[in-house]
Amino acid sequence: MQTTRTQTAQNPLAYENTGKLILKFAIPSIISGLVTALYNIVDQIFIGQGVGILGNAATNVAFPLTSLCNALTLLLGVGTAANFSLHLGAGRKEKAEQVAGNGIFFLVSTGLVLSLLVAMFLGPLMHLFGASDQVYPLALTYTRITNFGIPFLLFAVGLSNFIRADGSPTYSMLCTLSGAILNTILDPIFIHYMGIAGAALATVIGQIVSAAMAFSYLFRTKNVTWRRSCFRPSLSLLKDIVSLGMSPFFNHSAMMLVQIVMNNTLTYYGALSPYGSEIPMACVGVITKVNVIYIACVIGTSQGCQPILGFNYGARKLHRVRRTFWQGLITVTCISFCFFLCFQLFPRQIISIFGKGDELYYRFGIRYFRIFMMLIFANGFQPICSFLFTAIGKAKKGVIVSMTRQILFLLPLILLFPRIFGIDGVMYAGPIADGAAAILAISLVLPELRRLRREETPSS
Repeated sequence: MQTTRTQTAQNPLAYENTGKLILKFAIPSIISGLVTALYNIVDQIFIGQGVGILGNAATNVAFPLTSLCNALTLLLGVGTAANFSLHLGAGRKEKAEQVAGNGIFFLVSTGLVLSLLVAMFLGPLMHLFGASDQVYPLALTYTRITNFGIPFLLFAVGLSNFIRADGSPTYSMLCTLSGAILNTILDPIFIHYMGIAGAALATVIGQIVSAAMAFSYLFRTKNVTWRRSCFRPSLSLLKDIVSLGMSPFFNHSAMMLVQIVMNNTLTYYGALSPYGSEIPMACVGVITKVNVIYIACVIGTSQGCQPILGFNYGARKLHRVRRTFWQGLITVTCISFCFFLCFQLFPRQIISIFGKGDELYYRFGIRYFRIFMMLIFANGFQPICSFLFTAIGKAKKGVIVSMTRQILFLLPLILLFPRIFGIDGVMYAGPIADGAAAILAISLVLPELRRLRREETPSS
C-alpha cells in the first residue's frame, strides 16, 4: 500500500503546476479534435468546390451518423479514460488495467455492430436524416462508403482518450493527425476522378491509418501491463465505463437528434420560404462543420482537464481539482469569445471557403451565422462543468448538464419557433438555448465546488 501511495505522489498529475498540465494535455487534445473535425471540413470544402451546393447538402445529411460515432467514442473512450484515471490516482493499478482492456474490447465490438446496422438500413436512414429527392443519391453514395470506416473511427478516436490518460497526449494527437493529413492529400485527387465517392474513400483511408497508429501504442503503454484477463468482457466494468462516459455521450447524441430534426425542419420550412429547401440545408451544413472547429477547441480543453481532475480527486488533492476547473473555465470562455468575434465579423468570408453560391445563398448563411451563434461566448460553460462531474465520478449530474442545451432547450425551440417565425425561427432558437444552458450549468457546479472546499484537509 505504501508503494502505491508513493507512486501516486510521484505522478506529475499530483504535483506539477495545474496551468502547465492543462496546456500539456489540452493542446494535443484540441489538435486531435480539430484533426477529427478536418475529416468533415476538408470533405465539405472540396465537395463544395468540386460538386457544389447539392454536395454540401449531402454531407450535411450524412453528418448525424458522424455525430453518433463521436458520441459512442466519447461514451466508451471518455468513460474508460475517466475510470482509468480515478483508479490510477487511487493506486489501484490492476483495476485500471482491467478498465483499459475492457474499454478496447467494447470499442471494437461496438464499431463492428454499428457498421453492420448502418449497411442494413442505409436508405431509410438517409430519408430520416432529411435528404430531399435531389440530395438523396449523393448522400447515399457518400455514406455507403464512409460506413466502412466506422469501426476504424471508433477505435482510433476512442482509444485516443485512453492514450492521453496514460500520459501520452502528444502521441494521442499524432494518431488522428496522421490520418487527417492523408485525407487532406487524397481528397482533391480522389474527388477529381470519383466525385463525392472519392471524398468518402479518402476519409476511410485516413481513418484506417489513424487506427493502425493507435493500435501500435498498445505495445508500449506507460502504466499498463497487458494480460489476457484485461480483455475479458465484464458487465460490471462496462457499467462503470458507461456511467462516466454517459455525460459526453448524451451531449453528442443530443446533437445528432437536433441535427436530424433541424435538417427536416430546414427542408420543410425552406420549401415555404424564398430560399427553397437546398440553400438552407447547404448553408447550415457549412456552418455546422465550422462550428465543429469551435466544439473541438472547447471539448479538447475540457478533455485535457479530465485526467488532472480525475487523478487529483482520486488522490484527494481537492484544491488542485478546484484550481484546474477554474483555469479550464477561463480558458474555454476566452476561446468562445474569439470564435464569437469571427462568426459575427467574417461570416461571408467563412462561407465562401466552402464554395460559391448566389446572393440568396449568402444572405441566408450570413443571417444564420450572426443570429444562431449570437451567444456562443457562453457555450464553454456547459462542457467544462460536465467534464468536472464526470471526472469526480458524479455521472448523473454530468448527464444532466450535458443534455440541457440540446434536449431541454434547443430541440423544443427548433420545433416551436418555426411555427411562429418560419425558417427564421431556427436561428432564434440557438442563442436562447445557449444562454439558458450556461446559467443552468453554473448553478449546478457552484455547490459542488463549495463542497470540495469544505472537504479539503491540510494534506490535500
